Amino acid sequence: MITQEDPRGRVPEADRHWTELLGSYRRTRAVAAVHGGERAAVERSAALGHELALGAPVRVAAALFDPAAGLGAAGERDGWVGPLWEVLAVRQPWAVLAALPLPEPVRTLMAHTRVLLGEDLTGGRPTVPTVPRPLGAPDSADPGDSGAALAVPLVLLPWEQAGWEPGDRVTAYRADGAATPHFPLPDSREGLGPTRLPEPGPPLSGPEQPATAALRGLCGWLDARCLRGTAPQAAALLAPAALRAEATAGYLPFAAAYPALVRAGSGAGAYGRSGGAARGRLALWRALAAMADPAGYCTIAELLALVARLRCFTWCEPADEVWHLHLALEDPATGLAWAVSGCDYD
Repeated sequence: MITQEDPRGRVPEADRHWTELLGSYRRTRAVAAVHGGERAAVERSAALGHELALGAPVRVAAALFDPAAGLGAAGERDGWVGPLWEVLAVRQPWAVLAALPLPEPVRTLMAHTRVLLGEDLTGGRPTVPTVPRPLGAPDSADPGDSGAALAVPLVLLPWEQAGWEPGDRVTAYRADGAATPHFPLPDSREGLGPTRLPEPGPPLSGPEQPATAALRGLCGWLDARCLRGTAPQAAALLAPAALRAEATAGYLPFAAAYPALVRAGSGAGAYGRSGGAARGRLALWRALAAMADPAGYCTIAELLALVARLRCFTWCEPADEVWHLHLALEDPATGLAWAVSGCDYD
């Protein structure tokens, strides 16, 4: 017979359910990691992790990332139709997320997710490193090694807001999947016209520009080149067919190109899931910082001056379907121009 019961010992049935699922997730991930390595661990536990990140009480969901769980803890790259940290970040405002015990790389990405969703975190600035490692970097890389000593603002600047609606900036997650808006570039032929591209400008001598590598690294289906010349001359490097006939092309403001570059930087593609919109934003800022100062000591003022003076040129390709990006970026101050172009196919 129970004669006395401490109400603090009672666990609501719903919380018990989620706690048990968390335990199952950790065991599944740890066993898969032991027998098949990190990739197997992510794949075997992905759907269960998504269920927890999407529906569990926020503190239970945050425990997915508890390093004390060892091989059973989720990392930055764990996810099903999207990274688990992004699934959790879209559910709650930063005031809730900031109080959670999260690893710093995950905290950084969640903070920038909330920024993309419209929050201004500059008032109560959280502890956020400069820029996490690129999506394709090895897991042993230092999360704070950005290649550019630049703290990305914890608020969207006007040119980051202009080209898309807040609801389209981050993937919308459901129990059975996700909806990720896509931003091909150019998104249509409106505003473009027949253009004969010039011959490409002279190639640069010496080692590759850091910005070129950063732009190419936005996602696996892009190529990038750099030359001394104009944006159309750079475009001609990656659009050789346009040298023989007129191309549908034209100039556009950088704000109109920004969403497509962020989406590419997230790693999204015809067959690949997004690595998170926040990762795309940080990767693009890394590329812009390298364009402003190849030595890696760019200031915010220098980056803003670069964005203000960039001349952006886009064009269409005959093979374009859904996933495509064609953009040339010219910096009149240095005389350099970069072209980034690619397609991915369903």
